[in-house]
Amino acid sequence: MPSFDVVSKLARHEVENALMQAQKEIGTRYDFRDTGTSLEDTKDGIVIRSDAEARLEAAYGVLQEKMVKRKVSLMSLDPQTIEPAGGKSFRQLIKLKEGVEVEQAKEIVKALKDAKMKVQGAIQGDLVRVSGKKRDDLQAAIAFLKGKDFGLPLQYINFRE
Repeated sequence: MPSFDVVSKLARHEVENALMQAQKEIGTRYDFRDTGTSLEDTKDGIVIRSDAEARLEAAYGVLQEKMVKRKVSLMSLDPQTIEPAGGKSFRQLIKLKEGVEVEQAKEIVKALKDAKMKVQGAIQGDLVRVSGKKRDDLQAAIAFLKGKDFGLPLQYINFRE
């Protein structure tokens, strides 16, 4: 039976390249000089530090700009609240969303059922497997899902007949 998988994955090398480009720009821009503004990659995500909230937001804007240039979807960035980090400094954690969570997977399966397409969706961990009898039905399902917004960037892989 033909099938394909709906996933949400980040190109980690593109995220790292965008982060390095943003760090380089922040290091050379005059408005960030002597402000202690920095971007750091951690296991939780990307941490932005600065001495003022406005500069922290500007640094986040630079990061977003570099992510767009590297074709990384901004839907995969999850900015947390800005927190004071002691003294006159502030920090913000930007989490990177990867994988289809259960709630979003349920939304995808429900959308396929509500569209009355001749395909079935099954949640398997952090992906949704969509199967049907005909290749044309699966291609129609991909086109349908591309037209919907589920709040995360989706990729369609492992198309099998």
